[in-house]
Amino acid sequence: MIKNKLVLIAVLVFTLNVIAQDNTQIKKVQLLNNDKEPQLNSGEFIALFNGKNLDGWESKQGTMKFEVKNSEIVGTCSEGPSTFLCTEKEYVDFIFTCETKWEVDGNTGVQVRSIIQKDSNRNTVIGPQVEMEDLAKKGRGWSGGIYGQNCGGWFYPLKAPEHEIHKNVIDRSTWNRVTVKVKGNVFKTWINGVPAAHWIDKNNEYPKGFIGLQVHGGKQGVIHWRNLKIKEL
Repeated sequence: MIKNKLVLIAVLVFTLNVIAQDNTQIKKVQLLNNDKEPQLNSGEFIALFNGKNLDGWESKQGTMKFEVKNSEIVGTCSEGPSTFLCTEKEYVDFIFTCETKWEVDGNTGVQVRSIIQKDSNRNTVIGPQVEMEDLAKKGRGWSGGIYGQNCGGWFYPLKAPEHEIHKNVIDRSTWNRVTVKVKGNVFKTWINGVPAAHWIDKNNEYPKGFIGLQVHGGKQGVIHWRNLKIKEL
């Protein structure tokens, strides 16, 4: 009887180890975005920025400055926590696109389906962010990856061999187009038309929320945005 129990225990331990190894392998696998960038010239898109003022937008979390200059949104880095210029409206399924460029290098990104988490010190922005990396990352090339802002770090880093193309996809001297499609629990991104992330929110933790433009806390950074528009699905 004791021998049989020992055999059963050994089998159980072996099975658990195999399951653990399988789970580890599954976690390492990244789905690839092989889709073409959505058609962005459709009349179904609605402008989110009127080129004159920040009506429909509000600043959250920090105190950095967002203003309108030459029909563009300009965010300037200063001391303090990252600041997000966010849509007053929340969205569920959509295609969002905009163009961004660096006047002075700094980290930035676009929040999608994000929310506010209230705590004792401040209202914190949490949710998925389409990352636009600064030069401090030394050519890592993860612009277009999806980062969990204040909620766990990288959801989808661009670290697969197929993502090597992203090391050279950004042109720092001019505008760069960011496109993200969110439908159900599937998030896909494109940078300058090149497919980037394909992330699945398996637990549907971020079913709806606002869109936000980030100016990251730090010593420098002046970021411009234009042609912000959305098509709800």
